[in-house]
Amino acid sequence: MTELQEKLPTLSSLPDEPTIDEKGLISSAEQEASLDQDGPCESQDGESVYINGAPVITDGKDVSKYLVDLRDDGDPPVTFRSILLGTIVGGLGAALFQIYIFKPVQVSVSTVFLLLVIYSLGLLWSTILPNRSSVEGTRYQWLGPTLHIINPGKFKLKEHVISSIIASSASWGSTSVLNFAVQRLYYDTKVHATTAILATFSTAVFGYGIVGLLRPLTVYPSEMVYWFNLPTVSIFQALHFDTTANHKRVRLFWIAFAAMFIYEILPSYIFPLLNGLNIFCLTSRHASPGVQDVFTNIFGGTNANEGLGLFSLGFDWQYIGSVFMSLPLIQQANTWVGIALSYVVLAGIYYSNTWNESINFPCSKSFPMLSTSIFSSNGSLYDQSDVFTGRNFELNQTALNEVGLPALTGSNAWVGLTGSLAIGGLIAHCIFFWGKYVVSSFKHARDKTQPDPHWVAMQKYEEAPWWWYLLLLVLAFFAGLISVLKGETTLPVWSYIVALISGAIVTPFSTLLVARMGSGIATNQLFKMIAGAINPGRPVANLYFAMWSHDVVATSIGLAGDLKMGQYLKIPPRALFLAQIWGTIIGAIVNYVVMISVTGAQRDQLLDPIGSNVWSGQVVQGLNSEAVTWSLAKELYGPSGPYFVIPMGLFIGFAGTAVHWLIHKRWPYIGPVKVDKVVLPIIVAYTSYLSAGVNSTVTSCILVGLASQLWLRQYHPGWYRKYNYILGGALDGGAQIMIFILSFAVFGASGVSRPFPSWAGSPKKGNIDYCNGNGALD
Repeated sequence: MTELQEKLPTLSSLPDEPTIDEKGLISSAEQEASLDQDGPCESQDGESVYINGAPVITDGKDVSKYLVDLRDDGDPPVTFRSILLGTIVGGLGAALFQIYIFKPVQVSVSTVFLLLVIYSLGLLWSTILPNRSSVEGTRYQWLGPTLHIINPGKFKLKEHVISSIIASSASWGSTSVLNFAVQRLYYDTKVHATTAILATFSTAVFGYGIVGLLRPLTVYPSEMVYWFNLPTVSIFQALHFDTTANHKRVRLFWIAFAAMFIYEILPSYIFPLLNGLNIFCLTSRHASPGVQDVFTNIFGGTNANEGLGLFSLGFDWQYIGSVFMSLPLIQQANTWVGIALSYVVLAGIYYSNTWNESINFPCSKSFPMLSTSIFSSNGSLYDQSDVFTGRNFELNQTALNEVGLPALTGSNAWVGLTGSLAIGGLIAHCIFFWGKYVVSSFKHARDKTQPDPHWVAMQKYEEAPWWWYLLLLVLAFFAGLISVLKGETTLPVWSYIVALISGAIVTPFSTLLVARMGSGIATNQLFKMIAGAINPGRPVANLYFAMWSHDVVATSIGLAGDLKMGQYLKIPPRALFLAQIWGTIIGAIVNYVVMISVTGAQRDQLLDPIGSNVWSGQVVQGLNSEAVTWSLAKELYGPSGPYFVIPMGLFIGFAGTAVHWLIHKRWPYIGPVKVDKVVLPIIVAYTSYLSAGVNSTVTSCILVGLASQLWLRQYHPGWYRKYNYILGGALDGGAQIMIFILSFAVFGASGVSRPFPSWAGSPKKGNIDYCNGNGALD
C-alpha cells in the first residue's frame, strides 16, 4: 500500500517512563515511541517534542535520534549459516511472490515473516548443530575450524540481517519474468534461457548501480527514512538487543503462525464465502436481473473483477495482510479518501456511459465494469494476433483497418488517467516541496558533513566504492545489449538505451517520495507512453522498453531501502551489497521456474478477462493491454484519439500540484491540516484502487488498521510495542505458506486442479458471494 506517513500523538500510546541511556537514545524496550510525522505536536526550530517524558517522532531526524539505537556489537555478518538460511528462505519467498502475481489480489511476501522464520531457524541451528567447543580437548579437535564455519555460535543481529536481506531481495520479483509470461500467453513465444538470464540480470542490476550513485541523496540523510522499514528495524533490535522478552515473542509467533496456517484452508479452499460476506448480495438472490446486475457491480467483489465490494466483509487473511498493522492511522486515512472516491468515480464512469461517446467510440457499458483486458467494439476480446504479425509482431495497418482499434474498459481507462495525474504530480511535488532538500543533501555529501548519527557511526566500515556500482552499470548494460541483439525482445538498440536513460532520470523522484513518505507512485505508464512514441506498432518492444526503464526505478527503491536499513543496523556496506546481488539472482531463477509452471497449467484461466477467486491473469493482461494500446499511441492517445486525456494527465497533474504548492505558500494551514503534508499524487492514485481484482476485503483491511493503530496502539501500548509486528508477520506467514501448498496440491499450479465439493459456502455455479448478476449463472 502507499500512504502518507503521518501519525497523531496519543498520550496512552507513549511509554509512561521511557529509559534514556547515556547516548540520549531510548533503550530497545522503549523504541516503539509514538510516530507522529508532523502532527499537531510538530517540533519547532529543530527541537524535539516530549509528551509525558517521551519524545514524539515527528521526522527523520527524530527517528535517527530516538527510535533507532546506535548500538553496534561488531559481530560478523557474512557466514555460511547466514548465506544458506537466506538462500533457502529466499527461494520460498520468491515462489510465493510469483504465485501471488497470478492471484486475484497481489500480496507481497511479508519481510517480517521472512526475518522471523530465519530467526527461529538460526536459533535452532546454533543450538542443535555442533560447534568448535564441542570437540575442544578431544581427539576430534582438528574439526574445530570446520565446525566453526558451520556453526559459529550464537545467531546474532548482523548474521540475521544479511540472511533476511538475501531473502527479501529474492522475494522482490522482476518485471522481466512477467514479460516472459506475457510472451508465452499472448504471443506464443517461449523466450530462450539465454535471453531470460541476461535480461533479468540486466534489469535487476542496473537499478542497483543507479541508486549506488545516488546514496548521498537517497540513503545517507536522516530524512530518508523508508518508513515501511521501521517495523523490521524495530523487530531486529528487539530480538537481539532485548533478549528477556524474546521467548514470549517467538512463542506468540509460532502459535499465531500455526493457527493461521490451519485456518487459511477454510476461506481459501473449503469455505470461500468467508472471503466476502455481503448482506446485499445474500438478499438479492431472487431479485430481478436488472437489480442483480447493479448489486453485483456495486456490492459484489469476492471473485476477480466481479464488482466494487462495497460493504463486504472478508475473512481471508491472504488478501488482508499485516501491512495495515504497521502503517500509521493517519497515513491509512489518506488512502481511504482515495478509495472512497474510487467507489464513486468507477461507478459513475460505468453507469454514465459517457466515456468518449461523442467521438463514436465504444462506451463504458459496452464492456465489463472491471477488467484489464482489451476489447473490440462489439464487446468481445480483441484479437491482437490478427493485427500484430510477423517475427517481431509489428503492426499490420491493413489488418488494423479491418479489425478496428482496441478499446479499454472505463475502469482501465481511469487507471491510465490517474496514473498520468499521479506521475505528473510526483515530479512537481519533488521539485516544489523538496527541491531545497535535494540541494542540501548533495552539499552535505560533497563536504562530508552529513549530520545523521547513524551515517557517522558507519564511517568505521569500508564503503562499497563508487567503481563497484559503475561496474554494475557496465555489466548490466552489456548483458541487456546481448539479449536485445540476440534474444526475442524485438527492441532496437537505440530504444534500449533510451529506456535505461529514462529510468535513471525518474529514479530519484520516485525514491525521494518513498523514502520520505513511505509511499510510491507507479511510473510504469510513463515509460509505456515513451515506448509508444518511439516504437509505434511494436507491442513486444514496448514491453521490454517499459521493463528496462521501470525496473531501474523499482530495484533502486528496494536497494535504497535495504541500504538505509543497513545504515540503521550497522551492517558493513560491502557485505550488504553482496547479499542483495545474491538474493536477486536467486529470486530471478525461482520466479522464472514458477512462472513457467503456472502459465503452462493455468493458461486458459489466466487469459480469461474475469478470472476466478483462485487464479487471475490481471497483471499480465494489464501489461499486455498497455503494450498493445500504447503501440497504437497515435490512433488511441493522439489529439483525435479516444484516450487523449490520459497523456495530458501528466501536465494536468503537474499543474495541480503546482497550485497546491502556491496554496501552501499562502495558507500553510487550512484548519488543522498542514497543507504541505497533503500529497495529492497519492490521493489521486488511490481513486483507481478498486479497478481490478478482489475488492471484498477492503472494509476488513480498514477494520484491521483501526484495531491495530487505534485500539491496540492507544489503549494497549505495551502489548502493541512488544507483539504487534510479530503477530502480523506470523499471520502473513501462516496464510502464505498454506496458499503455497494449496496452489500446487489443489489449485492446479502443477497442472491438476482438485476443487472442493460444492456446498452453500462454496457454490459451484455463479460468484462465491451470491451476487450473480451479469450472467454469472450462465
